Amino acid sequence: MSLSLSLQHRMNFPDLAIRTSIFLALTVFAANAGEVEHHNDIMFAKPGGVELLLNLHMPKGVENPPLVMFIHGGGWTNGDRSRCRLDWVAEHGYAVASIEYRLSQEALFPAQIHDCKGALRWLRAHQGEYGYDSSKVVVAGTSAGGHLSALMGTSGGVAALEGETAGHPEQSSSVQGVIDYYGPSDFVKRSENQPSKTDDPKGSVFKLIGGPVKANLKAARAASPITYLSSDDPPFLILHGDKDKTVYLDQSELLLQRCKDLGIDAQLHIEKDAGHGFKEMSAQEKQLVLAFLEKMLPKKQ
Repeated sequence: MSLSLSLQHRMNFPDLAIRTSIFLALTVFAANAGEVEHHNDIMFAKPGGVELLLNLHMPKGVENPPLVMFIHGGGWTNGDRSRCRLDWVAEHGYAVASIEYRLSQEALFPAQIHDCKGALRWLRAHQGEYGYDSSKVVVAGTSAGGHLSALMGTSGGVAALEGETAGHPEQSSSVQGVIDYYGPSDFVKRSENQPSKTDDPKGSVFKLIGGPVKANLKAARAASPITYLSSDDPPFLILHGDKDKTVYLDQSELLLQRCKDLGIDAQLHIEKDAGHGFKEMSAQEKQLVLAFLEKMLPKKQ
């Protein structure tokens, strides 16, 4: 694991003691990093003739590691399983499955969430084959993947969003924690602030639901994670850049507030001076992710 993170670029810590503690934390991360075995290009489903693949990153020497499922971003129009922001957590004893889903040019919503839930059912059905523990799962994703991760967290038990991708109806698609990186949470609200993203034919949301939000409010609400929030939803860790011009910060702030209103355990980390898809991973981000995983997915001793 590389320690070449620009702390002063990503985080402005005037206190030398704080900078020192961050450096020491990174050193501990590196010291504790273990070897990882990679199982790539595993096909888990072929809905509508579209092959969906996943990459599985397994920590070596760890018996039955807990499972993290990662969903890539790309505006629901591009990207694949190779875009995995959290593959590094496999070095810390977690199995990481980075999955694919049908893109909006291949199928309109709700195909994307059907595929994500199908992937989790498949992973649970095959845990014995690969040796991870899927009894508790944290789902994570960036941008469009953050949206789908949040939707998985809020729509547990919603039959219309379950789908038949990958089969295994005997398996649960519910998750026990969500890490949402700068994903949209409410498309109706977003259409008020960012109509170019939701009502322009070139916009990503227009392509996802097959038309402008203002003329397709039912579909927009059905695709919005915030629609399904209830008090029994799992905890959320939300991360967003304060300079994001693609998905405004208010989408994460709204999700946080609704979670708090319902008594859902949720926290929002705002990355200073970061835009959409902030590339460098700060020490604080790593600490937050590992702390959340350790809380949600306690490892067996």
